[in-house]
Amino acid sequence: MKRLFLLTAIAGIFAFSNVSAQKKDPAMSGQKLGIGVDFGLPTGNFNNAYKLGVGGSLLFQTPVAHNLNFTASAGYLSFSGKSISLGSLGTYKAPNFAAIPVKAGLRYFLAENVFVGGELGAAFGTSTGAGTSFIYTPNLGVEFPVADKSTIELGARYESWSKDGAARFVGFRLAYNFGI
Repeated sequence: MKRLFLLTAIAGIFAFSNVSAQKKDPAMSGQKLGIGVDFGLPTGNFNNAYKLGVGGSLLFQTPVAHNLNFTASAGYLSFSGKSISLGSLGTYKAPNFAAIPVKAGLRYFLAENVFVGGELGAAFGTSTGAGTSFIYTPNLGVEFPVADKSTIELGARYESWSKDGAARFVGFRLAYNFGI
């Protein structure tokens, strides 16, 4: 009887450990809402007039197929203007530039926690005369599980805004994603 009890207990432990090992990774499953801080390093001509951009964002994601999530995001990003020397004419200070980017896209998990994606949308300028720009954004990143249904996300992207002179930058995002 003691052997039967011992064998049943051992079988139960193995069955329980197998079930918990098959749990889905929180980075790749369920709906999530992420709150993040964003940084933008200007590139090309945009770098001639603007310094580092800083802002924040919200990103919603939900699974639509195996390893594929739909994303929707909104945020705020502000770039400080640089002082530009005009030689004998003096110095010109570029005005600060800020916008509210709103995007939708897809995120595909290549491997556990590692993703690539793309988003399209619009950036609504909040600075005087800024207008609205079309946005396209390829991105990649990693989500580290930290709790049940929660992850820390580190992402990088190339972002291009099409309005007048085109704002282009390499963006970085650090976010906390939690299941909803």
